[in-house]
Amino acid sequence: MDNVFKIGIIGAGWIAEKMAETIAPLQGYEVAAIASRSIEKATAFANKYNIAKAYGSYEELVKDNEIDLVYIATPHSHHFQHTKLAIEQGKHCLVEKAFTANAREAKELLQLAKNKNVFVTEAIWTRYMPMSQKITEIIASGVIGEPRLLSATLCYPLEDKERITNPALCGGALLDVGVYVLNFARMYFGTDIVKTVTNCQLGPTGMDMQEAISLSYADGKMANLQTGALCLNDRQGIISGTEGYIRVDNVNCPELIEVYRNYAKVATYEKPADMITGYEYQVIESRRCIEAGLLESPMMPHAETISVMQQMDDLRKEWGVKYPMD
Repeated sequence: MDNVFKIGIIGAGWIAEKMAETIAPLQGYEVAAIASRSIEKATAFANKYNIAKAYGSYEELVKDNEIDLVYIATPHSHHFQHTKLAIEQGKHCLVEKAFTANAREAKELLQLAKNKNVFVTEAIWTRYMPMSQKITEIIASGVIGEPRLLSATLCYPLEDKERITNPALCGGALLDVGVYVLNFARMYFGTDIVKTVTNCQLGPTGMDMQEAISLSYADGKMANLQTGALCLNDRQGIISGTEGYIRVDNVNCPELIEVYRNYAKVATYEKPADMITGYEYQVIESRRCIEAGLLESPMMPHAETISVMQQMDDLRKEWGVKYPMD
């Protein structure tokens, strides 16, 4: 590995474009190759983002010896197949959320990665952000007292998107946006959940379009989560304690954190001035782990990725939301 960390992207859709835009100004990093099922689409993408290599198949990209990390940017439904392809070629992988279609696929992939001695992590960008670490520090400081209640809401109007409506693409709001509010609760309230109560609205194709999820924890804490693909909303997270509360603007990419004690604002934190899009942090962490010889990131351990997938499997089972790969 030379001084420039080279990334290959599988899939040439909108999320791949966001990653390419992010990496372009990042010193010491380069998107060195893009792969699509169509060489025409790959070539157009490469020309747009000044990428040296364009491949008309994913197999060609994972066999490229110059690539240090493969970013899987295809739909949820194809993450298992495409990540497996890369792992089998000994490639380290950053896999877009949701990690797979279900927990069974996640377990199989991560076991294969361990057997092949390659690094794999889930690209749930929120986990790697400095602002997310800041929230943990604020809670630990005791400024809001003992945390007791958390709420998080994340909705976008996505009901016309095929990735939301099509069961074959692992549609629904949960894997697309709901995964963020689940992670928000897990990051700050943990995983010792003793009771889950939910309400869900299904769309015409049987996919979950919006849902409310209430979690009760063994120590008495509660988290109330709302997410959906039918409307716009404030994307707020509130962590309430015995002496104050934290307000987070945008739970999937925190841009502003306000700390209140007895209803008086005592601190404000803004996103880093040098932040590009927020996607860079997961790539920087991937490089750090690979160069340190780690197979997983402590910011998103494999056990946590599997646990989140299992939590979403359980929710989908309750709602009757099924994918072909279940």
